[in-house]
Amino acid sequence: MHIIGSELTAAQLYDVLRLRVDVFVVEQECAYPELDGRDLLAGTHHLWTEEQGAIQSYLRLLTEPGRMRIGRVATAAQARGRGLAAQLMKDALEIVGDTDSVLDAQTYAQGFYEKFGYVAEGPEFVEDGIPHRTMWRRVR
Repeated sequence: MHIIGSELTAAQLYDVLRLRVDVFVVEQECAYPELDGRDLLAGTHHLWTEEQGAIQSYLRLLTEPGRMRIGRVATAAQARGRGLAAQLMKDALEIVGDTDSVLDAQTYAQGFYEKFGYVAEGPEFVEDGIPHRTMWRRVR
């Protein structure tokens, strides 16, 4: 089941944060402040897939001046390889529509985002010990 919403229940928020911490902090061994204050901002969209009440994949879409930002794309280890993140990207791009959008991709995932029209711009940079590239999907 794919869900798009701007508000999460307390249980859903807990599941989202647990997934993001499991993937980004534990699995990727990056100690960083996962709670950045942007999850509850007006204009933030949360997209996720759920199976048997458990969140399997997640993506956050932020509204920024003149653009939208995709981030926190994560899939639980046991749910990978099933196209869940790809479906969330398609759903996110429906919301983005004809607005420019940006994301900071982990370098190994650059090809994944290119499938959705994102193009790397600027040099590679390291964030929390992981190489990244800023990628844009410019529609104007």
